[in-house]
Amino acid sequence: MAVVTMPALSPTMTEGKLAKWLVKEGDDVRSGDVIAEIETDKAVMEVEALDDGKMASILIAEGTEGVAVGSVIAEILGDGEESNLSDQANAEPKSAAQPVEPAETKAPVASAPAPVPVAPVAPVAPVATQDGSRLFASPLARRIAADRGIDLKSISGSGPKGRIIKADLDQAPASTLATASSQPLMPQAMGEDSSVIENSQMRKVIASRLQQSMQDSPHFYVNMDIDIGAMLAARKTLNDHAPEGVKISVNDMIIKAAATALMRVPEVNASWEGEQTRRFNHADISVAVAIEGGLITPIIRHAEEKGLEAISSEVAALAKRAHDGKLAPEEYTGGSFTISNLGMFGVTSFTAVINPPQAAILAIGAGEERAVVRNGQLAVATMMTATLSSDHRVVDGANAARFMKVFKEIVENPVLALA
Repeated sequence: MAVVTMPALSPTMTEGKLAKWLVKEGDDVRSGDVIAEIETDKAVMEVEALDDGKMASILIAEGTEGVAVGSVIAEILGDGEESNLSDQANAEPKSAAQPVEPAETKAPVASAPAPVPVAPVAPVAPVATQDGSRLFASPLARRIAADRGIDLKSISGSGPKGRIIKADLDQAPASTLATASSQPLMPQAMGEDSSVIENSQMRKVIASRLQQSMQDSPHFYVNMDIDIGAMLAARKTLNDHAPEGVKISVNDMIIKAAATALMRVPEVNASWEGEQTRRFNHADISVAVAIEGGLITPIIRHAEEKGLEAISSEVAALAKRAHDGKLAPEEYTGGSFTISNLGMFGVTSFTAVINPPQAAILAIGAGEERAVVRNGQLAVATMMTATLSSDHRVVDGANAARFMKVFKEIVENPVLALA
């Protein structure tokens, strides 16, 4: 027998949404078969069977949100095996099944999460009958019964040791309907010209994290107007001589400039940890990528050590996997600093919310021709506004200003990134 538990798909994941079952009770499965899809705050990930056998029980219905990591979601039985879920329900458990919490860390972890140990099997809650005896039903069966208004006491279970399963409810006659509907009343509509969109797990986590960031991190902002004429000229030269298929973007050069500046002003490359502040030895740059339903920040690790061609290829590959929902947890977990670039939408300047637990995020606006004064003369230059949002618990104003000064010098003189 093998129980299938809600996996931890990232070090920070504590719960997820069981988005879809790809098998049903009674199906034969083999080790490695994809049996379900789990929606996390970052992506939709696949769950594979670890053993051969028959899908004996599906305990969590698809679409269920807030399923704790480590919770039992299904049971796979081999030939001749019997379920012990009812046995464990009849016995007094030594301790209640608890979700498996991810290991506590002091800093974002770049490595893949460790395998999640199998949690104790959650007991199947009994339902009392009129004669005082007890009957047992799977969580999925209880949920379906509640949704359909079915009286479980009138159902004969066909599962192990008489347990009521989903198939029993699918075959239940209309006479088993409870006298009163158990469906909650829907809220009154707010008008014909509006619609309600269910918030995804990703949107809920984004809302929670950014609200926490604004509440816990005292933000302050430093902005600078930067002449990007030299950077644009250098980009053109690089692309003219780049191998076929390689096209370096302005964003790639900004990532390199920011990584170099972080190495020269390490006070910004840090995070707040309450009793201590952590400073990172490398510039692991999180790059904000807009995807359907939200935002994800894949990471360019050790960006200060990489050339523009390598950064360009890595950003393109990560962005594609992000849009396809195929990022591995280690590709978006961690990071020491974030860049959010809305210049491609024509946004000239904006302030960004810090991506916790990082201490700073750099917002990049569009490059545009502006009138500037040089040596007392009016001129035209291609300018870009960059705004640094900093956590004042970690970054002092002078250090934020130093970072922006160094960043501006590198953008306006791209050769400095090679020093």
